[in-house]
Amino acid sequence: MSKKFFGTDGVRGTVGEDPMTADFAIRLASAAAQVLVPTGGSVLIGKDTRLSGYMFESALEAGFTAAGADVLLIGPLPTPGIAYLTKELDADLGVVISASHNPYYDNGIKFFDRDGSKLTDEIEAAIETHLEKSAITLDSNALGKAKRIDSAPVSYQEFCASTLPDGLTLEGLKIVFDGANGAGYKVGPRTLANLDAEVIPIGCSPNGRNINDGCGSTNPDLLQLTVPAVGADVGVAIDGDGDRVVLVDESGQLVDGDQILYVLATAWQQEGRLRGPVVGTVMSNLGLEHALQEHNIDFRRAKVGDRYVLEALKEAGGVIGGETSGHMIVLDQTTTGDGLICALQVLAIMQQTGKPLSELVSGMPKYPQTMLNVRTEKRMDPHESPLIREAITAAEAELAETGRIVLRASGTEPVIRVMVEGADAKQVTSVAERLAAVVADAAS
Repeated sequence: MSKKFFGTDGVRGTVGEDPMTADFAIRLASAAAQVLVPTGGSVLIGKDTRLSGYMFESALEAGFTAAGADVLLIGPLPTPGIAYLTKELDADLGVVISASHNPYYDNGIKFFDRDGSKLTDEIEAAIETHLEKSAITLDSNALGKAKRIDSAPVSYQEFCASTLPDGLTLEGLKIVFDGANGAGYKVGPRTLANLDAEVIPIGCSPNGRNINDGCGSTNPDLLQLTVPAVGADVGVAIDGDGDRVVLVDESGQLVDGDQILYVLATAWQQEGRLRGPVVGTVMSNLGLEHALQEHNIDFRRAKVGDRYVLEALKEAGGVIGGETSGHMIVLDQTTTGDGLICALQVLAIMQQTGKPLSELVSGMPKYPQTMLNVRTEKRMDPHESPLIREAITAAEAELAETGRIVLRASGTEPVIRVMVEGADAKQVTSVAERLAAVVADAAS
């Protein structure tokens, strides 16, 4: 289904450039209200710590109240917190102002329905049909109201803590928490501390411009240095809006989303908690698939994007899925990806088994994998280019059965992602570089 504005995860772009303008935000709010919010209904609006969040918050508030919706303003809170509170507070719609792991000069707007789930393609397309029109303004007696909800962070913290087994605390664990200077900079450390962990926060001093800047799940170098330097047991890094998580073991080694899936799946299999298949994506490491096979755990691949992982989980009756990047979905606890809740599940396993994270991940080998991003002038489907298709065929013949190739267009930016995986690291790098060069030529 072709959509002009909605990408893989809402609407996103550079602030001040179409569509990320105040005018567009007003029209988007008006359109969403007409499709999803009855007159007198309510909308929950949260955001991360970007400077532009103030502007978009005000614009969305104007668009929704003009269309007759009441607005509940939450302020900075992780994306999954907004999903949870939308359902908890019985709102008709949840809105998050965030560009996730992107730099501060980007921003985005994404939605959750009244059940805390992401919108379907059909609903997003219906919203787009209203975007070509001017925003509506109802009669004065039908306008909506707005108010702030100050108790939201505490409510979300309590919910996160409730996902641990009854009576289990994190006492004795020393945890370095990297909040990416984003939406989870308060609730993350507070949740862990309330569970009796010793917490050392980094990346928890946002100034509106430093979100994801040298910190967080996409930039874990500082976390990897800090964990062994302070003698911590583990490091936790979320991204700017809190729906991604990566971990760092006691020696400073990075533990990505594939390895987290392995830890959770194998532990839950022993507990009897695991149901259905584990769902990864076409980008998930082949080592994860092979390691799960050794434990007789079914593994399936979905398209890239946590919404597609979620769809696959629901279709197959699974409870755990995610992406290498750390978009993790614990479906028996939440309705969407939640970095903090996923981290808590791993910390619980560490507490219950008494094993360090390095031992828990040791059963999963990682095949050498190279990912290269090729920026293009505009979005394109690489598989529509004969030149690229020919190069892929040649590369696949070279790798034979020892590797995989995935080329895909980013759903959020004009980038083609070239992923090559195989048994030989040098061959993988060489093939990836050659394919990236071909993509660059075809896109120029």
